[in-house]
Amino acid sequence: MDSNIKHVPLRILILITTPKLSEKAVDMFRKGAVPIQYQWNAVGTASSEMIDILGLGTPDKRIIISILPKPFADDMLKKLKTELRIGAVNSGIAFTLPMSGVNNLIFRLLENLNGGEMQLSEAANRKDEIKMADMKYALVVAVVNQGYSEEVMDVAKKAGASGGTVVPGRRIGNQEAMGFWGMGIQEEKEMLFIIIENENKLKLMQAIGEHCGIHSEAKGLVVSLPIDSVIGLEEKR
Repeated sequence: MDSNIKHVPLRILILITTPKLSEKAVDMFRKGAVPIQYQWNAVGTASSEMIDILGLGTPDKRIIISILPKPFADDMLKKLKTELRIGAVNSGIAFTLPMSGVNNLIFRLLENLNGGEMQLSEAANRKDEIKMADMKYALVVAVVNQGYSEEVMDVAKKAGASGGTVVPGRRIGNQEAMGFWGMGIQEEKEMLFIIIENENKLKLMQAIGEHCGIHSEAKGLVVSLPIDSVIGLEEKR
């Protein structure tokens, strides 16, 4: 194997921005030959104060998610900041999350980004996980029954969060099993993305669990993921 080939970890890049800027971002990703992109419509939290803090200026949002090798994800964050001015007022936020692995097809697609001069590996991802505890921010994801996102955000704000993004969705699962775990049968759900300092993550998750957890009307589930890099958050604090 060529000794010049670099072994690199993977990142999930998430951009939350306005519809207008999302179109420019998609064009930027295409020009960069980014092979994997997903896009969703979303809405801001009910409080206009929250939306202003996030610098979006409007409740209408777009979420773009891509999977990239870390060097490409870092480079794309820089381009989003310098070329699209993500992080400025009414622009949005972008961040990356570590990944533990993907299937072989995605591996091959991503390795071709740089002409085979880098190699993705599970070992690189595992080594990268050691640094997760030192990460400053975390992404807390709460899934609740439709109509309870505002209540979750009220709880989140008291726990130290400054804003969030709501994505509508539907639950798909075994109804009998869901009933056994007390999750009810309502399919319409709302998924909230909330970014918070890592030191306040547990406090936030506990608060959501206590007020909007599985035994409440919201029937909420909450998980967290470490954030590797972020733009558009530090500038607003």
